[in-house]
Parts: sequence; C-alpha cells; structure tokens
Amino acid sequence: MRTLIKKELRLCLHPSVFLFFAFSALVFAPNYPYEVIFFFSALSVYFCCLSARENGDLPFTCALPVRKARVPLARILVATGIQCAMLALTGALGAVKEAVFPDGPLLNRAGISANLALVGNGAVILGVFNLLFFPLLYRSPERVGVPFLLAAAAQFLLVGLFLLLRWCTPLFSVTLNGSNAEHTAAKVAALFIGLAAYAAMTALSCFLSMRNFKKVDL
Repeated sequence: MRTLIKKELRLCLHPSVFLFFAFSALVFAPNYPYEVIFFFSALSVYFCCLSARENGDLPFTCALPVRKARVPLARILVATGIQCAMLALTGALGAVKEAVFPDGPLLNRAGISANLALVGNGAVILGVFNLLFFPLLYRSPERVGVPFLLAAAAQFLLVGLFLLLRWCTPLFSVTLNGSNAEHTAAKVAALFIGLAAYAAMTALSCFLSMRNFKKVDL
C-alpha cells in the first residue's frame, strides 16, 4: 500500500492541487459563501484522476504486483490527504482572520462565518463528494467526467442548503455563526459531527469503490 501511495504522489498528483490550496484564503473575502472553497478541493482531485487516465496510469498500475482492490484505495487515501489539508488550511486561516479582524469583518452576509462550524460543513461537503465520485468512477474508470458532474452537483446542492439554513434557522444564523469565541461548545460539536460524517462517508466510499473495481474487466 505504501508503494501505491508513493506512486500516486509522484505520478498522479496534479499541479492544481497546490494552486487550489491557495483558495482557502477566500475566507478573507467579505460576504462570500465560504463553503464554495471546498468545491475547489474536489476539483483538484478530479484533475488528478483525469490526468491519471490520460497518462494511462490504470493499466500501468494493474500490471504491477499489487492487489487489484488496493488500486482505488490508494487513490482515495491520497485524495483524503488533499481534502484534510484543505480543511486544516481553511480552519487555520479562519483563526488568523479572527485574530486580525476581531470585530465587524467576521460577519458574513452571504453565509456562515469562517469558523469551526464552517470546517464541519466543509467536511460534510467533501464526504458527500467522495461517496458519490469514487464508487461511480471505479464502476467505469474511463468515464471521469460524469461521476464528477454528479458529485459536484450534490456539492452545490449542499452549499445551497447550508446557505438556506444560515438564513432560516437560529442554530446556523446565531449559534454556529460569528467568531469561535461565541458559542464555542456548539461550534466544536458541529466540527466533530462534520468530521465524523466525513470519515464515515469516505470509509463507505472506499468499500464501494474497491467492490466496484473488482468487477471491472481490464
């Protein structure tokens, strides 16, 4: 497994991964729907998969002395690392923003503030992407575009739902909004619930992807 992960990092990691990490700085943009940031993390994973397909990575990998089921698992583990790095960067820059701008700029009129609850929301968004994208991809590995479109559509539906909750429910508009210093316990709970959902959906994605890929005739 370690060899497969090294292969993914050295041969399949697309340069857009590092470019899209910079998009976590959008938390400094005033009145912006910050949940959109996590779409770019999913987009970088899509570019990795697309580049791997165009370079004939799958036939090469399956010709190696490795178990077939571990091929999608290595890809998903690398994608998980990319996504967790984006979540951590967004949370860290949100904390920097709170330290530098402790007052008015924290109020986001377009959605939830850049706080711990936002990271929890982002984890749910990325978990849903993993649950849809990878099992569909490894059912038919040559078709990268359709699984991504379906998973991206689900992501934006979730973004719209979180924006709606921000304006329609006191939980999101008051308790989970604003700085981390306010209602801290609720924001920490939202963060851990989001991370737990992400872990569960990604684990299920691994299982389904491995099962689907075993049935693929290469």
